[in-house]
Amino acid sequence: MPFTVLVINPGSTSTKIGAFEDGRELFTESVCHSAEELAPFHTIASQFAFRERHIRDALAARGFDAKRLSAVVGRGGLLKPIPGGVYRVNDAMTATMREARFGEHASNLGALIAEALGKEFGVPSFIADPVVVDELEPVARVAGHKDFSRLSIFHALNQKACARRWARENGKAYEDSDLVVVHMGGGVSVGLHRKGRVVDVNQALNGEGPFSPERSGTLPAGELVKLCFSGRKTEKEVLKMITGQGGFVSLLGTNDMREVERRHKAGDAEATLYYEAFIYNVAKAVGALAAANSGKLDAIILTGGIAYGKDVVEGLAARCGWIAPIVVYPGEGELEALAAAGMRALSDPSCVMEYSA
Repeated sequence: MPFTVLVINPGSTSTKIGAFEDGRELFTESVCHSAEELAPFHTIASQFAFRERHIRDALAARGFDAKRLSAVVGRGGLLKPIPGGVYRVNDAMTATMREARFGEHASNLGALIAEALGKEFGVPSFIADPVVVDELEPVARVAGHKDFSRLSIFHALNQKACARRWARENGKAYEDSDLVVVHMGGGVSVGLHRKGRVVDVNQALNGEGPFSPERSGTLPAGELVKLCFSGRKTEKEVLKMITGQGGFVSLLGTNDMREVERRHKAGDAEATLYYEAFIYNVAKAVGALAAANSGKLDAIILTGGIAYGKDVVEGLAARCGWIAPIVVYPGEGELEALAAAGMRALSDPSCVMEYSA
């Protein structure tokens, strides 16, 4: 009997859903939510009924028979740091999400909605590889001052899915592979996947690492401290400057990499400088992780929306191709990654983990 998995990926202004049967897409859909629709909700958790109703309406409009479902998988939200993998949605997890103990994010709704639908349809509910996946080795946590420690918050779902895909396509186990995965989207995360664990990665949520369309990347520490105490900006404004109004938004006034490329090709010298600086900084991050793994890599995987850009890929290949083969899996593939996680959970229940508060 085939496994049919419903996947749910709540974002800040949309809820993406999809149904997959034994890994084959039956349908995907993105339900957009306007600012006016979301304005009455003062917390992410309070959007639960609104978002769930839209999912039900979308399923009903397609005449989808929920009785065929084998599982519901939601995007994981802001939990405590946990190892990567598939987790059963349990009471400890949903309590953490409702109370937003580790922060407010639309992805917190993934587990809550998956649990509700799973209970109604009589099937298990899961999450997989949330952004808080933490598998850093001890030396990667050291920040250089006893009051600080490096954190692991990155595009874990897509990075892990791409690494597993490469291993599958090359006849290897993920747990036997050494890879650097570069996710390039609104934020950029560069992770070292050693034998099935992401042992080093930049904290992409707060803009650490290479700059991106919307994030500043690692800024000069002294200058940042001076700005924070200058009285010119509030704490909220500084954080927004780092994440949301940094990167190409600050440098060129756009968060659209296609626009940056267009201006670069049109001969805009300023755009060319920043475009090349982006490739340069991402390449430096790849090289640093290659050194951290003693230069031994099976492949360097480029993914995320920016990986659709032929010139960016060629630029990175020119700088990094001598380290290891370059493989390109463009896009984010989050729904497919969630579906694959559900299939793993159903096929091998022993791989499913339990979250504890």
